[in-house]
Amino acid sequence: MLGKILIVDPIATNRIMLKTKLGPAFYDVRQATSVADALVQANQDPPDLVITAFQLCDADATAMLDGLAHGQNGRRIPVLAIGEDESAALRQLFLSRGARDVLVKPLADSLLLSRVRSLIRLYHSSEEWHVRAETSRVFGLADPPARFQAAGHIQLVGSDKGLNHIWAGQLRRDTPHKISVAAPEDALKGLSGDGIPDVFVLVLTPDPAAVTGQMHLISSIRSNARTRHCGIIVVQTTADPDVAATALDMGADDLMPQGFNLKELHLRLTALLERKTQIDRIRASVDLGLREAIFDPLTGLYNRRYGLAEMTRQTSEAKADDLPFAVMMADMDHFKRINDKYGHATGDAVLVETAHRLRSHLRPCDMVARMGGEEFLLLLPATRESAATAVANRLCQTFEHTPFVIPRVPEPFTVTISIGLCMISHTDLADFDVSSSAIEWADKALYAAKNKGRNRVLLGRPAA
Repeated sequence: MLGKILIVDPIATNRIMLKTKLGPAFYDVRQATSVADALVQANQDPPDLVITAFQLCDADATAMLDGLAHGQNGRRIPVLAIGEDESAALRQLFLSRGARDVLVKPLADSLLLSRVRSLIRLYHSSEEWHVRAETSRVFGLADPPARFQAAGHIQLVGSDKGLNHIWAGQLRRDTPHKISVAAPEDALKGLSGDGIPDVFVLVLTPDPAAVTGQMHLISSIRSNARTRHCGIIVVQTTADPDVAATALDMGADDLMPQGFNLKELHLRLTALLERKTQIDRIRASVDLGLREAIFDPLTGLYNRRYGLAEMTRQTSEAKADDLPFAVMMADMDHFKRINDKYGHATGDAVLVETAHRLRSHLRPCDMVARMGGEEFLLLLPATRESAATAVANRLCQTFEHTPFVIPRVPEPFTVTISIGLCMISHTDLADFDVSSSAIEWADKALYAAKNKGRNRVLLGRPAA
């Protein structure tokens, strides 16, 4: 099933008609006749979408909107209200109380199904980020929620320049947001940083021949890495349910088929910006949590956990490729003397520069991880012994002949490095549990290098 939909309507014929339209589209459709019944079902088995009539047996739809808002831990189930009253005031009332959209009968099947798909898609996307954020909170990685919504950037996009500026002027008087205007062909030009809008409001032209070209902007926004998370509201100056359905399927978040209405647009913008701000905050928190989970905060290298996991992955790939790969354990010589003589801040600066030097001598496909302290793991896939030995020797020479220049330390000083190298062949992969043993073999070679005087590379053999 594509999703669970709860239809709330006191008239059985209406419920049956909706179920008949939605059932063949592979939705799991449930039914209720009252606010009380709907809230019980929503709490017991939350649907992905509620479709409600304006007036129910025990109250109007605003009572259900209020009940859903209080029962979902702040994550609202989307509600689509459908009725026969074309009043702009009633539409604005439902939007202000939390409805995602309000549609008026008679309703084209194409528009109904597109709106249902759009609302469920957006809800699932939002829920995925909420789940990731909850995981981050469990591990103590999430930031606390913001207590206010900052002003956003709205770009009004339309072919009629005069109308663009009139509507932009009205929006500036009615909202705290930054309002910019652009023609459809210019909307994505030169966008960067703070210049990227939070929401594009695309005003479709009355000319049917030009609408298709304007609609391509929706897919362009969604396919552009810089704008794919931006909100999109489409305003139709001429009602056309097929165009509306296409806009939603192309990725528009919201739709105004009745044309421009300042108060309604303000309500839709407020709701869309609130959802976008929340998801952006969660996305940033999750990204930070992922970075903290796999990167060493001091050096920016991968951490031990990721390094060990990558070792397992490289082993699996090497089995399939029949190519040798190199495992190195590198350790800075007499690092404790640096901390004792210059302090831990200087020691940290040396580790940061060490990370830079290690990375600069490796290929993009190679990996370096900080295993702890001054010890590092290097993995070089698809590398033969001669090439790996050359890389290790260049690293030793770089450290020996390039002193460290650290701020607030009077003179440059040299710190050498010792490296244990282990080559893993296809035969080794067949005969050993390499993912757990290769690091041990490289480690033994490292400590042999230390015992032989440091500042050198020694090769360890799996059979040794």
